[in-house]
Amino acid sequence: MIHTVSGCASVAVSWRVVPHWGRPRRRTTISPLAADAPTGPLPSLAAAPPVPLILRVAIAAPLAGLFDYLPPAQTAPDGLIPGVRLLVPFGRGRRVGILVETAVDSDQDAARLKSVIAQLDPVPVLAAVDLSLIRWAADYYRQPLGEALFSALPVRLRRPDAPLEEGGPGLRATAAGCTLDLAELGRAASQRRILEVLRAAPAGLATGVLKAQVGSATAPLKVLRERGLIEPCRVLPAECDTPVIPDPTGPDLSPEQAQAVAAVRSAGAGFTAFLLDGVTGSGKTEVYIRLIQEVIAAGRQALVLVPEIGLTPQLRTRLEQRLPGPHAVLHSALPEAERERAWHSAAGGRATLVLGTRSACFVPLPRLGLIIVDEEHDASLKQQDGFRYSARDLAVRRAQQVGCPVILGSATPSLETLHNARAGRYRRLRLSVRAGGAAAPAIALLDIRGQAMSAGLSPRLREQVELHTAAGNQVLLFLNRRGYAPVLTCHDCGWVGACPHCDARLTLHLRLHRLWCHHCGWFQLLPSTCPGCQSSDLRRLGLGTERLEEELREIFPHLSLARIDRDSTRRKGELDRLLALIRQREVQLLLGTQMLAKGHDFPGVTLVGILDLDQSLYAADFRAPERTAQLIVQVAGRAGRAQRPGRVVLQTRHPEHPLLKSLITSGYPGFAELALAEREAAGLPPYAHLALLRADAPDLQVPMDFLQQARGLAMALLVDQPGLRVQVSSPVPAPMERRAGRYRTQLLLECPGRPGLQTLLAAWVAQLRTLPRNGGLRWSLDVDPQDLT
Repeated sequence: MIHTVSGCASVAVSWRVVPHWGRPRRRTTISPLAADAPTGPLPSLAAAPPVPLILRVAIAAPLAGLFDYLPPAQTAPDGLIPGVRLLVPFGRGRRVGILVETAVDSDQDAARLKSVIAQLDPVPVLAAVDLSLIRWAADYYRQPLGEALFSALPVRLRRPDAPLEEGGPGLRATAAGCTLDLAELGRAASQRRILEVLRAAPAGLATGVLKAQVGSATAPLKVLRERGLIEPCRVLPAECDTPVIPDPTGPDLSPEQAQAVAAVRSAGAGFTAFLLDGVTGSGKTEVYIRLIQEVIAAGRQALVLVPEIGLTPQLRTRLEQRLPGPHAVLHSALPEAERERAWHSAAGGRATLVLGTRSACFVPLPRLGLIIVDEEHDASLKQQDGFRYSARDLAVRRAQQVGCPVILGSATPSLETLHNARAGRYRRLRLSVRAGGAAAPAIALLDIRGQAMSAGLSPRLREQVELHTAAGNQVLLFLNRRGYAPVLTCHDCGWVGACPHCDARLTLHLRLHRLWCHHCGWFQLLPSTCPGCQSSDLRRLGLGTERLEEELREIFPHLSLARIDRDSTRRKGELDRLLALIRQREVQLLLGTQMLAKGHDFPGVTLVGILDLDQSLYAADFRAPERTAQLIVQVAGRAGRAQRPGRVVLQTRHPEHPLLKSLITSGYPGFAELALAEREAAGLPPYAHLALLRADAPDLQVPMDFLQQARGLAMALLVDQPGLRVQVSSPVPAPMERRAGRYRTQLLLECPGRPGLQTLLAAWVAQLRTLPRNGGLRWSLDVDPQDLT
C-alpha cells in the first residue's frame, strides 16, 4: 500500500507502509536510474552512488504500518539508532515519529521519499528490548504500532519537545571556589562552611539539602555567587531530596511467607511465573519486600504494578521505609514533568524500584530483575480504550523476554490465572493464614426481604453497628454506588431524569446540585420543577453514598463518619487525609465504594456491612459472578486484621443464590472451582479465547452494516482455512446501545485455541482497514476483552 503526500509543487513524495505484524520479503536490487536520469552508458559499479539509508518510522496515527523516509541532512548514519525520536513531514504538516528499523531499499525510488526534518534525541528513548516488547504487544492486540509505541512514552515526549533536564535545582563550587584558600574568606564563617560542604560534593547539592546542612540564610549564598565561587546546577534525583535511610528489618516471616520467598529465590534469576495466592491480610506485601530487597542488593531493578492510583501512596510509603532508593512512581495523576522525570530515572537505571499503574509495564528498565503485579485479578489492569492491552499479561511476557521472575499476587486470583497454575504454567504459592495470627472474618448472609430498611441498613445490621462501635471498634459500610440517588422522578407524571446522549438514567449529586451521567459525563443543573408537567413533587429513588452519609449521620449522630469515594476525594491529598484519620481511630464509621475494597489495612475495623450487591448477581456479562465474588472477598478482608475477630454481614434479597452459597460454605477457592467447571462446560475463557469487534456511529444502521461486512470477510477467510475453528457471532447492539450520542454495536469471535484466533485476526484486521468509514463510523478491536458491555 502506498501513501503519497505532496510536499512542494515540483516534487511528488511517497513512502511505503509496512504492516506492523510483518512485511513481505523484498527484493534487494535497487533501480540504478531515476525517471529523469540522463541517457547514455551505464556507470561502472565502482562509480555507482552510495546506497541511501532508508529509515522506517512509526507515527502516532491509526495507520497500521511504518513509513519510509530518508535521513536528515548532515546526520551521521551511525547516530540513527532504532528507538530515537524523529521530526518528520507528514501530510501537510509534521509529526513526531520513532525510528523502528533501517534498511537499504524501499519499494519506492529514493528520489520520491521525503527526508526527516530533524533527529530529536542524541540517544534512543526506547532500547531494542523495549521496542521488541511493544512490537509484540501491537502484533498480539492487533493495534497500530505507532499508537502502541507512543502510548509507552511520557506525554511531553510524544511532542517535539526536548527531554526535561533531569534532577532538581542545586548549587556546586566553581573551579575558583574549589581552589580558593579559605583563609581569604576571613571571618565569614557561613561562607566558609558553605564552600567546605560544596567542595565535598563535586556533583553539587540540592538547595534544600545544602540549607539543611549550613542553615537557611540567603546572604552568604548571594555573596559567594557574586564572587563566582559557587554556581547553580542540576542535581540528579538520587541527590535531590534529604536522604532517607530505610530500615530493612521487618516482621518475622510466617512459615508460609518464608516458603514463598525461598521458592522464588530457588528458581534463580531466569523466567518463572508465580501465583502468590494469599488470603487478605496474609502478608503478601512483606513477601514482595523481601524479594525486592534481594533484587536491589544484586544491583538490579524491580517493577511493581498496581491496578489503581489509590493504592500507590500507602504502598509507596511502606516500600520507601524498607527499600533503598531512589524510587520512581508513575501514574496518570502526576504532573507531566514529575512523571517524565520519574520515567527518565527508571530508564537511566538510577531508580531501584518503579511503582506504577498499568502503563508502567512499558517503562524502560535496563537492569530489570523482578516484576510484581499486585491485585492481578483487577479489571483496571486492562486498558479499555486506545491501545487496548492487559498490563498483567504483558508483565508476564516482559519477564519471559528479559529472563526474570514475575509474581502475580491476589487474595482472589482471576480464573485465567488459576487455570494457568493448574496447567503448570505458573507455580502456585499459598498464604492461607493471616499474618500475626489474626482470624479470618466470619461471613453471614442477612435476608432483608420484608425488612424495614433505614439508611440502607436492616434493623439487625443497625444493632451490629451500635454493638461494635460501643466496644471501641470501627465499622465499614460498603455501597458501590456514588452520588445521592440513582434516579430522580416526578411523582405526578412519571418523568425520569435520563441522559439525552445515553441509554442511562442521570444520577443525582445533591451537594453539586446536578444530575450527572456516569457514562458520558453530561450533566445538568437540578430542576426545581418537573420538566414534563411543572410539578414540584420530584422524588429521589435509590441510595448512593452521598445520601447514605446524610442518613447515617441522622441515625448515628454520636458517631464520627468519613465517606470515601471518587467525589469526596477529588481534592489533592484528601484521600491521604481521610485514611490517616481512619488509622488514628478518629473515625468510627467508614462509608465507601470499591476505593476501600482492597489494599487498605484498617486494624480497628471489626465489622463490615455490604449493603447492596444484588444487582451484580444477574448481570449480562459472564464475568459478573467472578467479579462479584472477588469484590465480596476483598471487602470482607478489611475486617478483623488485628487481634480482634472480624465479622462480615452481607445484606441480600437472594440468599439462595449459588454464588453466595459457595462463598459462605467454601470461600473463594470453592467458588473458583465451581466457576471454572461452569466455564469449561460453556466453552468460555479460560477454555476459549475471545476477540470483540466494536463499532459505533451517530446512526445505528451504519455500524450494523459495517459489522455485517466484517462478518462476511471473516466467514470467507474461514472457508479458506476451515481448520481454524473460530466461531463468528452475528452483529448485535451493545448492552448499553447508545452512549455519548453514538449507537454501539459489537461482533464476538470465539476460538478454543489462541493461535487459531490470531491467525484469523492477522488476515481479517488487514481487510477491515480497507473498508470505507462512512457516516462517522468508528471501530476498534479488543483481544481478550474483559468487558463485554
